[in-house]
Amino acid sequence: MWNFNTIIFIFYMIFIAMTIWGLVQAWISQSRTETIHPFKAFIHLLVFYLSYLLFPTLIFTLFEGWQGEFDLHQTLFISSLCVILIYARFIEPHLIRVQTTQYQLLPDRAFHKPFKVALIADLHIGLFSGHERQLDQIVAKINREQPDIVVVAGDWTYEPENRLSDELSVLKEIKAPVYSVNGNHDEQYPGPPIQALLQQALVANNVMDIEGKIVEFDEFRLLGIGDLWAGKTDMRSLAELPQDKPWLILSHNPDTVDMVPPLPTRPLMLSGHTHGGQVELPWLTSYMMKRVSILGHKKGMYQHDNADVFVTVGTGMVGVPFRFRVPPTIDIIELI
Repeated sequence: MWNFNTIIFIFYMIFIAMTIWGLVQAWISQSRTETIHPFKAFIHLLVFYLSYLLFPTLIFTLFEGWQGEFDLHQTLFISSLCVILIYARFIEPHLIRVQTTQYQLLPDRAFHKPFKVALIADLHIGLFSGHERQLDQIVAKINREQPDIVVVAGDWTYEPENRLSDELSVLKEIKAPVYSVNGNHDEQYPGPPIQALLQQALVANNVMDIEGKIVEFDEFRLLGIGDLWAGKTDMRSLAELPQDKPWLILSHNPDTVDMVPPLPTRPLMLSGHTHGGQVELPWLTSYMMKRVSILGHKKGMYQHDNADVFVTVGTGMVGVPFRFRVPPTIDIIELI
Protein backbone atom coordinates (compact mmCIF):
# COMPACT_ATOMS: atom_id res chain seq x y z
CA MET A 1 0.00 0.00 0.00
CA TRP A 2 1.43 3.35 -1.02
CA ASN A 3 1.70 5.91 1.76
CA PHE A 4 1.23 9.67 1.48
CA ASN A 5 4.94 10.47 1.07
CA THR A 6 5.31 7.94 -1.75
CA ILE A 7 2.43 9.48 -3.68
CA ILE A 8 3.85 12.99 -3.21
CA PHE A 9 7.25 11.76 -4.43
CA ILE A 10 5.62 10.29 -7.56
CA PHE A 11 3.91 13.61 -8.24
CA TYR A 12 7.25 15.43 -7.95
CA MET A 13 8.88 12.99 -10.35
CA ILE A 14 6.06 13.54 -12.83
CA PHE A 15 6.51 17.32 -12.59
CA ILE A 16 10.27 17.04 -13.11
CA ALA A 17 9.94 14.61 -16.04
CA MET A 18 7.31 16.77 -17.78
CA THR A 19 9.37 19.92 -17.24
CA ILE A 20 12.43 18.29 -18.84
CA TRP A 21 10.23 17.04 -21.70
CA GLY A 22 8.84 20.56 -22.20
CA LEU A 23 12.32 22.10 -22.27
CA VAL A 24 13.53 19.56 -24.84
CA GLN A 25 10.44 19.92 -27.05
CA ALA A 26 10.64 23.72 -26.94
CA TRP A 27 14.30 23.64 -27.92
CA ILE A 28 13.73 21.18 -30.79
CA SER A 29 10.71 23.11 -32.11
CA GLN A 30 12.56 26.43 -31.90
CA SER A 31 15.47 25.01 -33.89
CA ARG A 32 13.07 24.22 -36.78
CA THR A 33 11.39 27.63 -36.72
CA GLU A 34 11.96 30.43 -39.23
CA THR A 35 12.60 33.16 -36.65
CA ILE A 36 14.87 36.14 -36.09
CA HIS A 37 14.14 35.99 -32.34
CA PRO A 38 15.14 32.45 -31.29
CA PHE A 39 15.08 33.12 -27.53
CA LYS A 40 11.63 34.71 -27.72
CA ALA A 41 10.36 31.80 -29.80
CA PHE A 42 11.86 29.38 -27.27
CA ILE A 43 10.06 31.09 -24.36
CA HIS A 44 6.74 31.04 -26.22
CA LEU A 45 7.17 27.36 -27.06
CA LEU A 46 8.17 26.63 -23.47
CA VAL A 47 4.86 28.06 -22.27
CA PHE A 48 3.11 25.97 -24.92
CA TYR A 49 4.68 22.68 -23.81
CA LEU A 50 4.81 23.34 -20.07
CA SER A 51 1.06 23.97 -20.14
CA TYR A 52 0.71 20.16 -20.02
CA LEU A 53 1.74 20.51 -16.36
CA LEU A 54 -1.75 21.85 -15.71
CA PHE A 55 -3.13 18.28 -15.68
CA PRO A 56 -0.90 16.85 -12.92
CA THR A 57 -1.21 20.17 -11.05
CA LEU A 58 -4.99 19.80 -11.00
CA ILE A 59 -4.79 16.20 -9.81
CA PHE A 60 -2.15 17.10 -7.21
CA THR A 61 -4.30 19.98 -5.88
CA LEU A 62 -7.37 17.77 -5.52
CA PHE A 63 -5.29 15.10 -3.80
CA GLU A 64 -3.79 17.62 -1.36
CA GLY A 65 -7.25 18.99 -0.63
CA TRP A 66 -8.59 15.50 -0.03
CA GLN A 67 -5.70 14.81 2.37
CA GLY A 68 -6.32 18.09 4.23
CA GLU A 69 -2.97 19.63 3.24
CA PHE A 70 -4.85 22.41 1.40
CA ASP A 71 -7.91 24.05 2.91
CA LEU A 72 -11.14 24.31 0.93
CA HIS A 73 -10.47 27.82 -0.37
CA GLN A 74 -6.96 26.93 -1.58
CA THR A 75 -8.22 23.78 -3.26
CA LEU A 76 -11.09 25.55 -5.02
CA PHE A 77 -8.95 28.47 -6.16
CA ILE A 78 -6.06 26.44 -7.61
CA SER A 79 -8.24 23.75 -9.15
CA SER A 80 -10.60 26.34 -10.70
CA LEU A 81 -7.63 28.22 -12.17
CA CYS A 82 -6.26 24.96 -13.62
CA VAL A 83 -9.63 24.06 -15.16
CA ILE A 84 -9.96 27.51 -16.78
CA LEU A 85 -6.42 27.37 -18.19
CA ILE A 86 -6.93 23.80 -19.44
CA TYR A 87 -10.10 24.92 -21.22
CA ALA A 88 -8.38 27.97 -22.74
CA ARG A 89 -5.33 25.97 -23.84
CA PHE A 90 -6.70 22.59 -24.93
CA ILE A 91 -10.40 23.02 -25.67
CA GLU A 92 -11.53 26.45 -26.90
CA PRO A 93 -8.78 26.81 -29.57
CA HIS A 94 -10.35 23.79 -31.30
CA LEU A 95 -13.99 24.90 -31.00
CA ILE A 96 -14.16 26.41 -34.47
CA ARG A 97 -17.52 28.05 -35.02
CA VAL A 98 -19.21 29.40 -38.13
CA GLN A 99 -21.02 32.73 -37.94
CA THR A 100 -23.15 34.29 -40.69
CA THR A 101 -23.66 38.03 -41.24
CA GLN A 102 -25.82 39.51 -43.98
CA TYR A 103 -24.80 42.79 -45.60
CA GLN A 104 -26.46 44.83 -48.37
CA LEU A 105 -23.60 46.20 -50.45
CA LEU A 106 -25.86 48.21 -52.78
CA PRO A 107 -27.86 50.78 -50.80
CA ASP A 108 -30.78 51.08 -53.22
CA ARG A 109 -31.33 47.49 -54.31
CA ALA A 110 -30.51 43.90 -53.46
CA PHE A 111 -28.21 41.64 -55.45
CA HIS A 112 -29.90 39.45 -58.05
CA LYS A 113 -28.62 36.49 -56.08
CA PRO A 114 -27.01 36.39 -52.59
CA PHE A 115 -23.22 36.02 -52.75
CA LYS A 116 -21.51 34.11 -49.93
CA VAL A 117 -18.02 35.13 -48.88
CA ALA A 118 -16.18 32.93 -46.36
CA LEU A 119 -13.83 35.14 -44.35
CA ILE A 120 -10.94 33.72 -42.32
CA ALA A 121 -7.88 35.44 -40.91
CA ASP A 122 -4.99 35.08 -38.51
CA LEU A 123 -4.36 31.37 -39.01
CA HIS A 124 -0.88 32.00 -37.55
CA ILE A 125 0.61 28.76 -38.78
CA GLY A 126 3.71 28.24 -36.69
CA LEU A 127 4.40 28.18 -32.98
CA PHE A 128 0.92 27.56 -31.55
CA SER A 129 -1.73 27.03 -34.17
CA GLY A 130 -2.70 26.34 -37.74
CA HIS A 131 -1.51 22.75 -37.76
CA GLU A 132 -3.02 19.84 -39.66
CA ARG A 133 -5.88 19.01 -37.29
CA GLN A 134 -7.13 22.61 -37.15
CA LEU A 135 -6.71 23.27 -40.88
CA ASP A 136 -8.66 20.10 -41.68
CA GLN A 137 -11.54 21.38 -39.51
CA ILE A 138 -11.44 24.82 -41.12
CA VAL A 139 -11.53 23.44 -44.67
CA ALA A 140 -14.33 20.98 -43.85
CA LYS A 141 -16.48 23.70 -42.26
CA ILE A 142 -15.88 26.09 -45.17
CA ASN A 143 -16.89 23.47 -47.73
CA ARG A 144 -19.99 22.67 -45.72
CA GLU A 145 -21.12 26.31 -46.12
CA GLN A 146 -20.60 26.21 -49.91
CA PRO A 147 -19.34 29.80 -50.27
CA ASP A 148 -18.88 31.47 -53.64
CA ILE A 149 -15.39 32.63 -52.66
CA VAL A 150 -13.03 32.40 -49.68
CA VAL A 151 -10.97 35.41 -48.57
CA VAL A 152 -8.06 35.28 -46.11
CA ALA A 153 -7.38 38.59 -44.37
CA GLY A 154 -3.70 38.04 -43.66
CA ASP A 155 -1.46 36.85 -40.84
CA TRP A 156 -1.02 33.42 -42.32
CA THR A 157 2.07 32.77 -40.20
CA TYR A 158 3.59 33.02 -36.75
CA GLU A 159 7.24 32.01 -37.13
CA PRO A 160 6.49 28.80 -39.04
CA GLU A 161 8.74 25.87 -39.81
CA ASN A 162 10.33 25.69 -43.26
CA ARG A 163 7.63 23.34 -44.60
CA LEU A 164 4.81 25.79 -45.15
CA SER A 165 3.76 24.39 -48.54
CA ASP A 166 3.14 20.97 -47.02
CA GLU A 167 1.23 22.43 -44.06
CA LEU A 168 -1.07 24.39 -46.37
CA SER A 169 -1.70 21.53 -48.80
CA VAL A 170 -5.17 20.88 -47.32
CA LEU A 171 -6.27 24.22 -48.81
CA LYS A 172 -6.43 22.50 -52.20
CA GLU A 173 -9.57 20.78 -50.96
CA ILE A 174 -11.50 24.06 -50.65
CA LYS A 175 -14.24 23.99 -53.28
CA ALA A 176 -14.19 27.72 -54.05
CA PRO A 177 -11.62 30.26 -55.26
CA VAL A 178 -9.36 31.47 -52.42
CA TYR A 179 -8.06 35.07 -52.36
CA SER A 180 -5.56 36.47 -49.89
CA VAL A 181 -3.60 39.46 -48.65
CA ASN A 182 -0.70 39.51 -46.20
CA GLY A 183 -0.79 40.63 -42.58
CA ASN A 184 1.83 42.21 -40.34
CA HIS A 185 3.21 38.83 -39.21
CA ASP A 186 3.74 37.93 -42.87
CA GLU A 187 5.63 41.18 -43.47
CA GLN A 188 8.21 41.22 -40.65
CA TYR A 189 6.10 43.50 -38.41
CA PRO A 190 7.05 41.58 -36.29
CA GLY A 191 8.25 38.40 -37.91
CA PRO A 192 11.06 36.71 -39.82
CA PRO A 193 11.69 37.31 -43.54
CA ILE A 194 9.32 34.60 -44.75
CA GLN A 195 7.54 36.46 -47.57
CA ALA A 196 9.15 34.31 -50.27
CA LEU A 197 8.41 31.10 -48.34
CA LEU A 198 4.77 32.14 -47.91
CA GLN A 199 4.31 33.16 -51.54
CA GLN A 200 5.67 29.81 -52.72
CA ALA A 201 3.28 28.02 -50.37
CA LEU A 202 0.25 30.03 -51.54
CA VAL A 203 1.01 29.50 -55.23
CA ALA A 204 1.58 25.78 -54.66
CA ASN A 205 -1.82 25.46 -52.96
CA ASN A 206 -4.01 27.48 -55.33
CA VAL A 207 -4.33 30.61 -53.18
CA MET A 208 -4.40 33.87 -55.16
CA ASP A 209 -2.54 36.83 -53.66
CA ILE A 210 -4.59 39.90 -54.62
CA GLU A 211 -2.61 42.63 -52.86
CA GLY A 212 -2.87 45.68 -55.10
CA LYS A 213 -5.15 43.80 -57.50
CA ILE A 214 -8.81 43.93 -58.49
CA VAL A 215 -11.02 40.89 -59.00
CA GLU A 216 -14.19 41.42 -61.05
CA PHE A 217 -17.52 39.85 -60.10
CA ASP A 218 -20.93 40.37 -61.66
CA GLU A 219 -22.23 42.85 -59.07
CA PHE A 220 -19.12 44.10 -57.21
CA ARG A 221 -15.34 44.36 -57.35
CA LEU A 222 -12.93 42.85 -54.82
CA LEU A 223 -9.81 44.89 -54.02
CA GLY A 224 -6.81 43.60 -52.08
CA ILE A 225 -4.91 46.12 -49.91
CA GLY A 226 -1.50 45.55 -48.28
CA ASP A 227 -0.79 45.69 -44.57
CA LEU A 228 -1.07 48.98 -42.69
CA TRP A 229 1.91 48.37 -40.39
CA ALA A 230 4.04 47.50 -43.43
CA GLY A 231 3.13 50.83 -45.06
CA LYS A 232 1.30 49.25 -48.01
CA THR A 233 -2.12 50.85 -47.71
CA ASP A 234 -2.15 53.74 -50.17
CA MET A 235 -5.76 54.03 -51.38
CA ARG A 236 -5.68 57.55 -52.80
CA SER A 237 -6.23 56.24 -56.33
CA LEU A 238 -9.34 54.24 -55.34
CA ALA A 239 -11.64 57.18 -56.14
CA GLU A 240 -10.17 57.35 -59.67
CA LEU A 241 -11.11 53.74 -60.48
CA PRO A 242 -14.43 52.77 -62.14
CA GLN A 243 -17.35 53.23 -59.74
CA ASP A 244 -20.11 51.44 -61.65
CA LYS A 245 -19.99 48.62 -59.07
CA PRO A 246 -19.59 48.70 -55.27
CA TRP A 247 -16.29 47.71 -53.69
CA LEU A 248 -15.49 44.86 -51.34
CA ILE A 249 -12.05 45.52 -49.82
CA LEU A 250 -9.80 42.92 -48.24
CA SER A 251 -7.16 44.28 -45.85
CA HIS A 252 -5.61 42.73 -42.76
CA ASN A 253 -5.73 45.65 -40.33
CA PRO A 254 -9.22 47.13 -39.78
CA ASP A 255 -7.74 50.56 -39.01
CA THR A 256 -7.03 50.74 -42.76
CA VAL A 257 -10.70 51.70 -43.16
CA ASP A 258 -9.78 55.22 -42.05
CA MET A 259 -7.85 55.64 -45.33
CA VAL A 260 -10.78 54.85 -47.65
CA PRO A 261 -11.68 58.00 -49.66
CA PRO A 262 -15.27 59.12 -50.25
CA LEU A 263 -16.85 56.97 -52.97
CA PRO A 264 -20.24 57.04 -54.73
CA THR A 265 -21.18 53.72 -53.12
CA ARG A 266 -20.16 52.86 -49.57
CA PRO A 267 -17.66 49.94 -49.62
CA LEU A 268 -17.30 47.12 -47.11
CA MET A 269 -13.85 46.19 -45.81
CA LEU A 270 -13.13 42.69 -44.48
CA SER A 271 -10.32 42.45 -41.92
CA GLY A 272 -8.83 40.48 -39.04
CA HIS A 273 -5.76 41.34 -36.95
CA THR A 274 -7.41 41.86 -33.56
CA HIS A 275 -8.25 38.21 -32.66
CA GLY A 276 -11.21 39.74 -30.83
CA GLY A 277 -8.77 40.09 -27.95
CA GLN A 278 -8.01 36.32 -28.03
CA VAL A 279 -8.38 36.15 -24.23
CA GLU A 280 -11.44 38.04 -22.99
CA LEU A 281 -10.83 39.35 -19.47
CA PRO A 282 -12.52 42.32 -17.76
CA TRP A 283 -10.65 45.64 -18.25
CA LEU A 284 -7.32 44.00 -19.16
CA THR A 285 -8.40 42.93 -22.66
CA SER A 286 -9.85 46.37 -23.44
CA TYR A 287 -6.60 47.99 -22.31
CA MET A 288 -4.48 45.68 -24.47
CA MET A 289 -6.74 46.21 -27.48
CA LYS A 290 -5.79 49.90 -27.56
CA ARG A 291 -2.32 48.79 -28.70
CA VAL A 292 -3.78 46.58 -31.44
CA SER A 293 -6.36 48.94 -32.95
CA ILE A 294 -6.09 52.69 -32.49
CA LEU A 295 -9.63 53.12 -33.82
CA GLY A 296 -11.02 50.70 -31.23
CA HIS A 297 -11.85 47.74 -33.49
CA LYS A 298 -12.30 44.41 -31.76
CA LYS A 299 -14.79 42.18 -33.60
CA GLY A 300 -17.90 42.47 -35.71
CA MET A 301 -19.22 45.32 -37.85
CA TYR A 302 -18.17 48.97 -37.51
CA GLN A 303 -19.35 52.05 -39.39
CA HIS A 304 -16.96 54.84 -40.40
CA ASP A 305 -17.27 58.01 -42.42
CA ASN A 306 -16.50 56.51 -45.83
CA ALA A 307 -16.84 52.74 -45.36
CA ASP A 308 -17.95 49.92 -43.12
CA VAL A 309 -15.51 47.32 -41.81
CA PHE A 310 -16.18 43.80 -40.58
CA VAL A 311 -13.55 42.36 -38.22
CA THR A 312 -13.26 38.60 -37.80
CA VAL A 313 -11.67 37.16 -34.64
CA GLY A 314 -9.66 34.70 -36.74
CA THR A 315 -8.65 31.15 -35.94
CA GLY A 316 -5.08 31.22 -34.58
CA MET A 317 -3.12 32.51 -31.59
CA VAL A 318 -0.10 34.67 -30.89
CA GLY A 319 1.72 35.68 -27.71
CA VAL A 320 0.19 32.99 -25.51
CA PRO A 321 -1.29 29.64 -26.61
CA PHE A 322 -4.72 30.43 -25.15
CA ARG A 323 -8.15 31.45 -26.36
CA PHE A 324 -10.74 32.29 -23.73
CA ARG A 325 -14.29 33.43 -24.49
CA VAL A 326 -13.19 34.20 -28.07
CA PRO A 327 -13.45 30.90 -29.98
CA PRO A 328 -11.88 30.64 -33.44
CA THR A 329 -14.40 31.69 -36.06
CA ILE A 330 -15.10 31.35 -39.76
CA ASP A 331 -17.31 34.27 -40.80
CA ILE A 332 -19.73 33.91 -43.67
CA ILE A 333 -20.53 37.34 -45.11
CA GLU A 334 -23.65 36.99 -47.21
CA LEU A 335 -23.87 39.88 -49.64
CA ILE A 336 -27.54 40.46 -50.42
